Amino acid sequence: MKRIYLDHNATTPVDPAVLEAMLPYFSGEFGNASSIHTFGQRARAAVETAREQVAALLDARPQEIVFTSGGTESDNHAIFGVVQALLSAQPSVHIITSAIEHEAVLNTCQALEKQGVTVTYLPVSRAGLIDPDDVRKAIRAGTVLITVMHANNELGTVQPLAEIGRIAAEHDIYFHTDAVQSVGKIPVDVKAFQLDLLSLSGHKLYASKGVGAIYIKGGTRLRQLLYGGHHQRGFRPGTENVAGIVGLGKAAELARVSLAEDAVRISALRDKLEQGLLARVPDARANAAGAPRTPNTSNITFTGIEGEALIIALDLKGLACSTGAACSSGAVEPSHVLTAIRLPAGEARASIRFSLGRHTTAAEIDAALEIVPSAVAQLRQLSPAYKKEASAHH
Repeated sequence: MKRIYLDHNATTPVDPAVLEAMLPYFSGEFGNASSIHTFGQRARAAVETAREQVAALLDARPQEIVFTSGGTESDNHAIFGVVQALLSAQPSVHIITSAIEHEAVLNTCQALEKQGVTVTYLPVSRAGLIDPDDVRKAIRAGTVLITVMHANNELGTVQPLAEIGRIAAEHDIYFHTDAVQSVGKIPVDVKAFQLDLLSLSGHKLYASKGVGAIYIKGGTRLRQLLYGGHHQRGFRPGTENVAGIVGLGKAAELARVSLAEDAVRISALRDKLEQGLLARVPDARANAAGAPRTPNTSNITFTGIEGEALIIALDLKGLACSTGAACSSGAVEPSHVLTAIRLPAGEARASIRFSLGRHTTAAEIDAALEIVPSAVAQLRQLSPAYKKEASAHH
């Protein structure tokens, strides 16, 4: 059975060209990028090339890119870094974020609330979008940071960053975006969005896991999270993950070249999948379909089923995708993102995310259009809740 992978928002396969770029740095090119001999200098040159490649993808300057272990570290560094740099200088500190952020942002904000920082969690529309006016209204005397994700991991909705950036700049407030799900899929320009800080992760754009980056605009006041040597301008001590960084650089370069073309092809496949499923499965609905979305993401509610059960049924048929819900100690909490767009708990738990990638084929989408409807029909036959609902409709 050839397996079909439609869970690229969880992780992407390492692109063959990225793997090829990385391989030498596991063997012959093993130097420490901080060593001054030739081995070290060759590693250093490779790291600096990668810094230029990542900067080029974001329209940043190479010295504004700091390599990290991934999106979570970058988000933590941006948020804790700004707040802790300013905490001592002013009596009250306030952050503005959204209700649909990734846990790496939400849990960081919650940790700061325990330290006395005030946080405003902005609501989103049913389409999953923030209203820039709500950002403006939330600003108060102690507001030091606005942190709003670029693209949502579950819905794919793309936030109006240029407008929010304009508001942040007018009020001289630091602006951070978690761009983990947008970098490499849609254009990301730190200047156009007037960003001070941006987080990205390698394994979401065909590089390896365990490497990411944070863009820190020149002049941004940021406390470091980690203490050690003077690596990366003192922002991020620790011996660099040279192979991972080289891979991230290569992935950024590939994304810059193929982004527009990939987006056209992938969004056509995504639309074919989404429209095909809605046509073939009764009582199915695409979430946030009217909003601007990343080209690869579709979130669909299949009324009357348990999302977790459908994921397992699809996996047995060779198709990998995911739910919007996270399993915690056996109790499936409905996804905070789907709750924020006002889906009732049952509907939220019946929602599935399909996320396509660079290597997804039309044949795989055709196969998915056979597999998913039959799996949904089988589960609904076993579902007393769905039968009751269906008979109520007729």
